[in-house]
Amino acid sequence: MYRGMTVAVVIPAYNEEGYVGDVIDGLPSFVDRAYVVDDGSTDGTWAEICEHAEKRNEEHVGEFDDLVVPIAHEQNRGVGGAIKTGYLRAREERIDATAVLGGDDQMDPDELQQYLDPIAEGVADYAKGNRFARPEDWAEMPRFRLIGNVILSSLTKIASGYWETMDSQNGYTAISLRALCEADIEGMYEYYGYCNDLLVRLNAADLRVADVPRSSEYAYSGGWKSHIDYTEYIPRVSGMLARSFFWRLRRKYLLTSYNPIAPLYLLGSTVLGTGLLGLLTSLVRRDSDSGDWFLATVLGSLVFFYASLLDRADNSDLEVSLEQSSRGRPSLTPEQEASEEGADPSDPGENGATPTGDGQPQPGFDGDGGSPGEEPTGGTVSRSDR
Repeated sequence: MYRGMTVAVVIPAYNEEGYVGDVIDGLPSFVDRAYVVDDGSTDGTWAEICEHAEKRNEEHVGEFDDLVVPIAHEQNRGVGGAIKTGYLRAREERIDATAVLGGDDQMDPDELQQYLDPIAEGVADYAKGNRFARPEDWAEMPRFRLIGNVILSSLTKIASGYWETMDSQNGYTAISLRALCEADIEGMYEYYGYCNDLLVRLNAADLRVADVPRSSEYAYSGGWKSHIDYTEYIPRVSGMLARSFFWRLRRKYLLTSYNPIAPLYLLGSTVLGTGLLGLLTSLVRRDSDSGDWFLATVLGSLVFFYASLLDRADNSDLEVSLEQSSRGRPSLTPEQEASEEGADPSDPGENGATPTGDGQPQPGFDGDGGSPGEEPTGGTVSRSDR
């Protein structure tokens, strides 16, 4: 346990022979449960998982009989599908906080506490790594990957409503039991891009997200390189984000409650898209009405921008600004401190966390909701991009 919380780790693995065993062996002592999901590997990954799981379970004494729970997918579902399987098991077993460690051994387990602290403090429902918090961190990224990350992070800001969140592709995360219960985990995207899609689902459930500064040095050590084809990855995830964006508007601003943000976004995007299409067609044909189409494009842009300002203001209280203090504990912004004022810090809420601003713990309940788009079942690459 960690700070009064039961802690689980989901370890997705696809063809990670020679790596996943080290991840299992390196699990911190405070971890109560580890769901190691072999996502249809074609090498010796499953045998390695079982071997190291048996060894750790023999030595384990804790909250559960077994520390490591090996899970095998008969077919490859994608890294998001593997993590979804672990999330659902953690929710079923009522684990207070569940983190993700990649099966490729590219996440430093010694940093895990930094992701659990915001949940233990009760200031966030979901904590994720951010390699853009400090210049020395993103400086380690390959240039093309850096550009792709910035593009997708910008698109994710619009799609998810978390406008201050950066490095949305970062897979080093921890999620609370409340978030697993209230967000639409069953509908989570199963391919690479699941991190972006999950942010959309968290926002639709009004859950709080915290960025945790993360170094890139550990991930890029030993000459490791990502095998993701970004020329395919970026368009695929961009299309998913477009579907997720409209799903969020419908779910959050039309179905559960009405907010003019949704119709303003729809009006702005419709006028903007029509204006751009008409302008391009007019320029190609050299028609005389290009000025009208240009005006429509400008008007659509202004309406869309105004909707984004309203969206940002509406979701500002869902983003937690963390500054690593000398003790490693998260600190709140002045606005967040004001919202927490009146809560008794000696009165622990659910999972041992400090109560939220109303002085009451936030109970979880099963959420409903559909999916913002299709879930491709294509294969994943051999190295995790997390």
